[in-house]
Amino acid sequence: MAKLYFSYSTMNAGKSTLLLQASYNYRERGMRTVLFIAAFDDRAGVGRIASRIGLDCDAIPFRPEDDLYEALKALKAEGPIACAFVDEAQFLTEEQVWQLARVADRLSIPVMTYGLRTDFRGQLFPGSEALLALADELREVRTICECGRKATMVVRMDDQGRVIREGAQIEVGGNEKYVSYCRRHWDDLMNPDAAK
Repeated sequence: MAKLYFSYSTMNAGKSTLLLQASYNYRERGMRTVLFIAAFDDRAGVGRIASRIGLDCDAIPFRPEDDLYEALKALKAEGPIACAFVDEAQFLTEEQVWQLARVADRLSIPVMTYGLRTDFRGQLFPGSEALLALADELREVRTICECGRKATMVVRMDDQGRVIREGAQIEVGGNEKYVSYCRRHWDDLMNPDAAK
């Protein structure tokens, strides 16, 4: 039986690398995969998934209004799909997460999603919240804080390296904008008066 998977972590844990490696493993055995990425994440180009270590692959860009169930149903009509992959899954809408659950349940296509659990303020992204509620399997991808503890939070920085405590939930960026920390060091940076 096909399942909906959610692999989550903070920034720079290697989620895109894992996605690309898993898709490659299917394709190496002659199986077809379909990859999706948020349309507005154009760091590697629109419709392109790239990892920090240099792996990359074309993907279908998705927008909030897109019906991923119908898209995969149409693609399946062209031939078997071994697995569907979604990068930057935190940007899915709740309805799109339900669509992906239906892909697993009704089209029998495993769906592997990869994304952030929380934003720079420590709040769940809507897509991540829905995936935490609906996914059949949850997998934490680990990375470390500068102190060596497991990093579970992310801080957004401005161009001068100062911590940003307010702003829009979604702002695309990479190492130049986001740094992963353990909860204690995130709290020290985001709430400096609380540590006194």
